[in-house]
Amino acid sequence: MTALVIAEHDNASIKGATLNTVTAAVACGGDVHVLIAGHNAAGAAKAASQIAGVAKVIHADAEGLNHGLAENVAAQVIALAGSYSHILFPATAAGKNVAPRVAALLDVAQLSDITKVISADTFERPIYAGNAIATVQSADKVKVVTVRTTGFDPAAATGGSAAVESATAVADSGKSKFLGAEIAKSDRPELTAAKIIVSGGRALGSSEKFDEVITPLADKLGAAIGASRAAVDAGYAPNDLQVGQTGKIVAPQLYIAAGISGAIQHLAGMKDSKVIVAINKDPEAPIFSVADYGLEADLFEAVPALVKAA
Repeated sequence: MTALVIAEHDNASIKGATLNTVTAAVACGGDVHVLIAGHNAAGAAKAASQIAGVAKVIHADAEGLNHGLAENVAAQVIALAGSYSHILFPATAAGKNVAPRVAALLDVAQLSDITKVISADTFERPIYAGNAIATVQSADKVKVVTVRTTGFDPAAATGGSAAVESATAVADSGKSKFLGAEIAKSDRPELTAAKIIVSGGRALGSSEKFDEVITPLADKLGAAIGASRAAVDAGYAPNDLQVGQTGKIVAPQLYIAAGISGAIQHLAGMKDSKVIVAINKDPEAPIFSVADYGLEADLFEAVPALVKAA
């Protein structure tokens, strides 16, 4: 029984979500192999070989794999799939793009967003916006799995010594092509990888107030900035800051929610945070039901006071 982890990388280094996925793969039992599909990605393959728990790295290198086009990566996975009992992807935008194609081509049911491995064929996954946990069992010969990275600790990025094996790259399918990327650059930590997150909600009232109140606290704490869906929909914060079921799933060491009522879809995205601090003037706000520390106060007074005290 061997598991194949489809790595996320930038051709030079491994992205953090891959480390969490390796941990899930190890829990499935047997050896763990990692696929690096890219172009001029020897650096990423070397980094993958050092991950603790990885027995082998498979490096497929071709121009058509350069930007992770789903059709080409799926075809590369299918070319290798016959040797594996489990194929695991991080449940990120990239993983969710490729995994269903692989499952369809293999004619198996995909196991989505798992948070726990019970045995080689049995897993837990959240349903109903995280309000219930389903235990699912698969009898498929090959299990195609996406892993909710917040459910697993990351594997150690160093300490391993796996062999790197070259694989024949599949031909470009020609079904899609990479045109360009517009990437927002920020000095702040990436939201899904941040250890501290300060999030603002609709109660802030405007984008100006959002920046005026949330940014100084985030600066003081070296934190990433998040937002509720209501704040994003109102135009107070950009879409890539949205935390929740329809946004990003996060599990930082510290999550500060200012002016967020705690709608079910928002709680689904952050309730696994290690410590949750809620600031809201409504004592009945649902956010207090999951908060470790709750402050019933006006955020426009409380947050500046925290900044001054920090």
